[in-house]
Amino acid sequence: MPENARSPLSPLKPLGEALLFATNFLRHPNMLGSIIPSSRFLVDQVLEPVDWGRARVIVEYGPGVGTFTGEILRRMRGDAHLVAIETNRDFVRFLQRTLPDPRLHVVQDSAAEVQPALRRLGLAAPRYIISGIPLGSMPEPVRTDIVVKSRAALEPGGAFLVYQFTARALPTLQRTFGDVQRSSERRNFPPAQLFLCTTRGA
Repeated sequence: MPENARSPLSPLKPLGEALLFATNFLRHPNMLGSIIPSSRFLVDQVLEPVDWGRARVIVEYGPGVGTFTGEILRRMRGDAHLVAIETNRDFVRFLQRTLPDPRLHVVQDSAAEVQPALRRLGLAAPRYIISGIPLGSMPEPVRTDIVVKSRAALEPGGAFLVYQFTARALPTLQRTFGDVQRSSERRNFPPAQLFLCTTRGA
């Protein structure tokens, strides 16, 4: 696929995506940060730091119905790979059905298993890991485990791009990464907090 090629669009209308998302939020409220998918404003701000020309491998935690996933595929290189790690089987099936892009690898697993997932796929360390999973609602040991393993998985100079709806994960991010820049996007519902975490020596 040529660079910056658009991936096939989902045949389902946005209402159908929202209903799937909301249904799973009601079933698993601790696994999703919001009852509705992210806004275009949030997607654009989270992805703004990405150097698409250098990103050969990107990982996304918690892709849900693919609001970020489809936009990442649209922007990334034709020879790049996107690994979407999702624990919810409904979302895994939805992504596989609606985003049949050969650059996309949908993995049903925990974010803590990012390095084994990359090894199974034969992929190099990612330049970016993009995460919207609700780190703040997780027990501290689980949150720390995911953040530390994400730091270890990144290539030198890589970045962990995190969006949350609370600041509870900030101390863990600051302990783990050498630099954490904080911003917000109020045009999202609910308003989101963004954390750009870069590796030491980046």
